[in-house]
Amino acid sequence: MRRLALALLLLTFASGAAAAPSADRLAALRRGVNLTNWFRFPASTAPSALQTYIGDAALADLRNAGFTFVRLAVDPAFLLGANGALDSARLSLVIAAIGRIERQGLAVVVELHPSNWQPERSAADGARLLSVWRELAPALRPFDPRLTFPEILNEPVFTADPADWDSLQRSAAAAIRAALPANTLVASGNDWSSVDGLLRLHPLADANIVYSFHFYEPAVLTGLGTYQAGLDAGALAALPFPVVDVAPCVATPANAATRGAVRYYCGGQWDASRVAARIALASGWGQRHGVPVIAGEFGALQQLNAPARLAWLRAVRQACEANGLGWALWGYEDGFGFAVPRPPGDRPRLDPTILAALGLHSPP
Repeated sequence: MRRLALALLLLTFASGAAAAPSADRLAALRRGVNLTNWFRFPASTAPSALQTYIGDAALADLRNAGFTFVRLAVDPAFLLGANGALDSARLSLVIAAIGRIERQGLAVVVELHPSNWQPERSAADGARLLSVWRELAPALRPFDPRLTFPEILNEPVFTADPADWDSLQRSAAAAIRAALPANTLVASGNDWSSVDGLLRLHPLADANIVYSFHFYEPAVLTGLGTYQAGLDAGALAALPFPVVDVAPCVATPANAATRGAVRYYCGGQWDASRVAARIALASGWGQRHGVPVIAGEFGALQQLNAPARLAWLRAVRQACEANGLGWALWGYEDGFGFAVPRPPGDRPRLDPTILAALGLHSPP
């Protein structure tokens, strides 16, 4: 019977058909957290350090807190050897990490997160993306396709010509699909995987894809204006969320260079309903096209005052869940999320106030 089922599965994909993601796969992508620095800017690339980067107890805590998946950031620069091919020893470290996570009952989104590629400007970088996936995708075959989700590229830019990203993404998806006929892929729109980028995206012909967007709106609050030099992050960290009354919000003390950013934010009257309206746009795009959507990243810097930060995290999570969207906090060992130590080690404490904002609970 198992052989017959496998034969039918292979026949389905050989014929070019790809079924939409099943309910169990969407359930696996319900509540996630990003592991940001295991294979992206690791403190040490020594095999022993990477093998012990995070303890099994720490991974079990994520599952016991209520998370269902981990989004694992992998910088291709970590994987690539001097000859341009994947370094087998380093690839084996990533493969071992995926296995450890899945053995703890968590699904894994394996996402390429380049630190120095610009495929929107460099055809060579676009070619590297395809080349890496042609080697990496076959290495994922041993894993359960119900738990293993290859994500094509983190935050593609391509603001000048979204069609170029559409074309490259189709090619990358085809390269992955050739090796992994049964896995659900994760795709995204241009413009740093923003909501607006998703709205411009033309869905791929492949039905077995989940579409991801990232949400950090408004960036003046969540990122404390790091996108613009000269802004006073300390002043921005005192801003309220929600903005209940514009006048006291605008009166937040700030230097001259930051006053405009304060007025812009306060005048926008950001609250949970405005967050929900933006996320509803992403959900509506998915409904119109008949495809599943998740929020693959969201977070706010830990320097933001705690009431505003927790209220914003709660608003995003609740808006996602109200629209039936899975979500993933950025990140586990990053200042936008839990900010546990790097490396996390055996069993770092998870901030219970963040867990509560996410609708989760402290592990026993």
